[in-house]
Amino acid sequence: MSDILPPIYAIGLLPLLREAGAGDHAASTSAGSSLSKEDRACLYWLDGRRPNSVVFASFGSLVKLSGEQLGELAWGLAGSGYEFLWVIRSDQQATGGAAVLPPEFLAETEARGRVTSWCPQEAVLRHQSVGAFLTHCGWNSMLESVCAGVPMLCWPFAADQ
Repeated sequence: MSDILPPIYAIGLLPLLREAGAGDHAASTSAGSSLSKEDRACLYWLDGRRPNSVVFASFGSLVKLSGEQLGELAWGLAGSGYEFLWVIRSDQQATGGAAVLPPEFLAETEARGRVTSWCPQEAVLRHQSVGAFLTHCGWNSMLESVCAGVPMLCWPFAADQ
């Protein structure tokens, strides 16, 4: 039977092979595959938060949100009462324009929230202050979260998620 089926090689959980020094935010912990400039300052922001107190929200590099979805998500994060780190890409809004958050939201969450355009996701998920991950359920995000031991709140956007 082995001559009928080709050999199969299991690949996965690669984030476990990479190890970052504790508190070493300057060192790169990713494979360098990101096409966007990462905001590594968010790691320093996370350093000032209690363990397991931050909700990390990120929807990958392809998901587009309507203005209504962005607004509802913003007020959901605000209403949760939790600290949060939210990645909103410049092209995240489905209408093609840059995502615009209500000034009232930014004022209300200034002390406990941070919004950035991109971040080193693996390092963020491994950070001790991150207690939950709101994700689009992309393959890389799922693997990175599982490897970091971070529980996920899942909002899939496409058939393969």
